Amino acid sequence: MKIAIVSVLVLIISVFLVFNARAGVPLNNLEGVGGIAFNPLAYTAGTKIESKVYSKPQFGAWYVNLNDVKIDWTSIGVAESLFNKRLEVSYGHEIISPNGKNIHKNNIGSKLLLLEENFNDLKFVPAVSVGTVWKHSSNVGAGIDDSDFDIYAVATKLVTQTPKPILLSGGVLSTKGWVTGALGFDKDRDETLFANVDVLPLENLAIGFEFKQGAKFKDFKNSNYWDAHAAWFVNKNLSLVAAYVNSGDHESTSKVGLGDGIVLSAQYAF
Repeated sequence: MKIAIVSVLVLIISVFLVFNARAGVPLNNLEGVGGIAFNPLAYTAGTKIESKVYSKPQFGAWYVNLNDVKIDWTSIGVAESLFNKRLEVSYGHEIISPNGKNIHKNNIGSKLLLLEENFNDLKFVPAVSVGTVWKHSSNVGAGIDDSDFDIYAVATKLVTQTPKPILLSGGVLSTKGWVTGALGFDKDRDETLFANVDVLPLENLAIGFEFKQGAKFKDFKNSNYWDAHAAWFVNKNLSLVAAYVNSGDHESTSKVGLGDGIVLSAQYAF
């Protein structure tokens, strides 16, 4: 499996080198929020148009194969920004299929851009946003809450002073989610950290790493998640992503992990 994943990534990266493109982040993440795969970015979704009220919407589709636990995880999301790209609204629908049954998870998000990147021509200033995602999951266990919300704060900066541009992003998340809420929500809340780093060796290519700390509760402990990914910005509208993801040891008796697998995504921004 790992050899096949690496081969896919090498093939895609070799194709990247042939093309020029102008698309870029944020993508719609697995929950529909403007970000990468797991994590939000401070940037809001959408392409700038003449209107100062709203932006054009963007769509994202994800497929995650977690072969260790025989789970196919699919997601479709849409996001749009309002008020000159200050406020992002998003929706994501996930279908998780463990043990022959389907779990449907709905996510309704909002993100407010508090500080624009390079504010007042200060090149060191990151974009800073706060956001929330309300989540509802079907088929949760008896006595477990089926809905709740996450709250997050995130800062994102594109560093252009390096030989190749580097995108840095990090934040803090407050959540009650068991496996991001797919298995339900705890009575208590935990605060965790997340981070992204992406290098842009070409205008149309991003290669990066993503980390999400697992929330820990009294009776349920999430594993840490991470992925290594490559994103090809095919043109000003279309982006394609391939990644290797590790969502924790699926045989662990102390934390809930779902093993590793391959991730594919297609994104379209109008």
